[in-house]
Amino acid sequence: MADGALLIHPTNGAIRREVNMHNTKKPAGIAERIYRQLKQEIFDFQLLPGDRFSENDIAVRMAASRTPVRQALYALEQEGYVEVQPRSGWQINAVDFDHLESLYDLRIVLELEAVKRLCALPAEVLPLPLQSLKQFWIDAPQLADGAEVASHDEVFHMTLVEATGNPEMARVHRDITEKIRIVRRLDFTQRPRVSATYHEHGLILLAILNRQLQEAQSRLHDHIAASQKEVRQITLHMLHQAKRGAIR
Repeated sequence: MADGALLIHPTNGAIRREVNMHNTKKPAGIAERIYRQLKQEIFDFQLLPGDRFSENDIAVRMAASRTPVRQALYALEQEGYVEVQPRSGWQINAVDFDHLESLYDLRIVLELEAVKRLCALPAEVLPLPLQSLKQFWIDAPQLADGAEVASHDEVFHMTLVEATGNPEMARVHRDITEKIRIVRRLDFTQRPRVSATYHEHGLILLAILNRQLQEAQSRLHDHIAASQKEVRQITLHMLHQAKRGAIR
């Protein structure tokens, strides 16, 4: 895409050097509060790609000085969510769907490997995390709230990777999960996808518990691909609808 892109937008050298000087780690204190709130507003589509604002705008709204606001914005810029515009303040970056699809592809690789390792466990071994997943996705009554199911969906997929016991796989997967969250949540704005997620998660889990490797990997791949397809179909109109509260 020609304009700024969420997650991987390049900045010029001067700005990048300024970011590196000011943001060697996540912000703390008031800056962290502002950072988290702005990030949540981006995820909730209260702030949309292309929205512009000044540091003073945020400082007034957050009842804070400009220093922690600037620290929070530098951190968000490092993560690719915003960029500074010369003489015109800050702007929310556009969504780079090509990059998001690349992240989905990497996510599939990690999760298929996780399933392979879990299916290789002795039949009598049932990791506690998998027991918890079975209880929620198979045994317990289904939830109806899309936002709540979206959060549990993230936990489901992260737990599969974490259950392998490989901390580096889990770390990379968590990073991917964070980066695709902004659009992944749109997959749960329609009731059919919520119901389908319960059904598909249940089948994936049962295949893993029964050590049916090909079945588990096939169902997992199809499950993620269906979500990935929905992401490709997201439009700016849907984001505006989300901002107005029409999508919940």
